[in-house]
Amino acid sequence: MGKRRRADSDSDSDDDTTTTTRLPFKNRLKPDSVILSTLKTLTAATKSASTSKTLTLTDLSLSSTCREVTDLPLSSVQNRILTLALNLTKSILAGNGFSFSVPSRAATNQLYVPELDRIVLKDKSSVRPYASVSTVRKTTITTRILSLIHQLSLKNIHVTKRDLFYTDVKLFQDQTQSDAVLDDVSCILGCTRSSLNVVAAEKGVVVGRLVFSDNGDMIDCTKMGIGGKAIPPNIDRVGDMSSDALFILLVEKDAAYMRLAEDRFYNRFPCIIVTAKGQPDVATRLFLRKMKMELKLPVLALVDSDPYGLKILSVYGCGSKNMSYDSANLTTPDIKWLGIRPSDLDKYKIPEQCRLPMTEQDIKTGKDLLEEDFVKKNPGWVEELSLMVKSKQKAEIQALSTFGFQYLSEVYLPLKLQQQDWL
Repeated sequence: MGKRRRADSDSDSDDDTTTTTRLPFKNRLKPDSVILSTLKTLTAATKSASTSKTLTLTDLSLSSTCREVTDLPLSSVQNRILTLALNLTKSILAGNGFSFSVPSRAATNQLYVPELDRIVLKDKSSVRPYASVSTVRKTTITTRILSLIHQLSLKNIHVTKRDLFYTDVKLFQDQTQSDAVLDDVSCILGCTRSSLNVVAAEKGVVVGRLVFSDNGDMIDCTKMGIGGKAIPPNIDRVGDMSSDALFILLVEKDAAYMRLAEDRFYNRFPCIIVTAKGQPDVATRLFLRKMKMELKLPVLALVDSDPYGLKILSVYGCGSKNMSYDSANLTTPDIKWLGIRPSDLDKYKIPEQCRLPMTEQDIKTGKDLLEEDFVKKNPGWVEELSLMVKSKQKAEIQALSTFGFQYLSEVYLPLKLQQQDWL
């Protein structure tokens, strides 16, 4: 009997060692009730801060004049197109030909406004004349896009950017060209791209503790399976949002999203999980902002530990330079960087074989980011990014799978939330 007890004791000891080796730091986790109490404090603080008035460009006295677009009803879009067409006609009849005054979306015409924590477009414009060899084709594309938008507004229907491209493939040649002119048209008319009734194809998905109406149909995101609910490309379809979540978890990659959805992470820690499966699309950015502003929940971000993960996070938070003209509608304020951060690689003892060497392009991107005002504003971001560039190492969220496929949902994220380890 004594031998059996010793064997059992040795067996138990081996199990403990194996568990600790496989799931490092799991023994540091406190009961879920303690972590939930921490999250409730964060949520309460976020809701309290949300009661203060949101600053806008008009509230600030900036040295540079800036340009922003607004949501417009279809009738206003029609009127602006007709007014523009009338002015072009008058110019032609006067013998002056015609040209468009197009707001410049070049990098030199962007401005980061710290008070708003987002990038905005300055007021510089360029002339796009028809009677010029260098711009005749782009002017023709601009005219064609305006004509198509006018048709959409009359019929009150939505099309995708791909549909728009296929209306005149020979003229547009490549979808990137029609897409770029579509953004120009938004700037010319002074309205959001959503106001033009042109949307991108569905890309982002959401799952978890969220109920909302999609074109009148009530959607419960806890009952949408592992794949979740596709984020509607037209934000006007979305309404009646309600939730008992404590936070929104913004995930960069589809793989991490699937892991958390399958593990029903949102039931253990009430949350809404959303991803754009990589580069943020307009629909996901609009949807995230709508959730944040209506539900008044904190947003925590889970991205890869590389310069592109931080760039993706900054697009959600501060906006992209390509669409800075609409940053007021496309940015979500106060997103907290939860992980994977460069300091986590050593902190969580991620093995060397799970880390990747940064390429020269990665290092250049990291150094360029360190020069950006929106990074400089956050000392924590500067410290982490500097560590990344110095170590020349990067890692994907999936590197945590070295400790087990469910390590992300069972140990890493709960411990992060428990320690309030976000920037």
